[in-house]
Amino acid sequence: MNTAVQAYEVVGGREVLGIEVAHGLDLARAVRRGFPSQAVQHLLDNGWLTLAELDHVVMPRKTWSNRKRAGTLTAEQSDRLIRVARVLALAEETFADRSKGHDWLRRATTALGGERPLDLLDTEEGAREVETVLGRIAHGLAV
Repeated sequence: MNTAVQAYEVVGGREVLGIEVAHGLDLARAVRRGFPSQAVQHLLDNGWLTLAELDHVVMPRKTWSNRKRAGTLTAEQSDRLIRVARVLALAEETFADRSKGHDWLRRATTALGGERPLDLLDTEEGAREVETVLGRIAHGLAV
């Protein structure tokens, strides 16, 4: 399964987004339109993120409260959400276990300058660094 489809599943898939995603372009179009706020709720309800983590890497709680009432996220918020979902899915795949992947994301690592990988997901560059380290782990390279 490709990364776009994995991220799509993390945010609730067809049930939440109301569309089929076969590849990254489908997902990019959905991001531009803005995801239903239900996508955030799906991550929270299924233990992918805590409210405090959402506050740090996707949007402030007050903004989340407003977007929840509005029913949709902006394109920018959707982009941040799918970035986080992509890394969550990659961590699960790398460690072949959701719990182990989540634990790794929440533990500081020297490979990322002593930072917790999850804390770096608030920027695209930080997410890329986390993805690089996960790729090294997946290929058995020293980190």
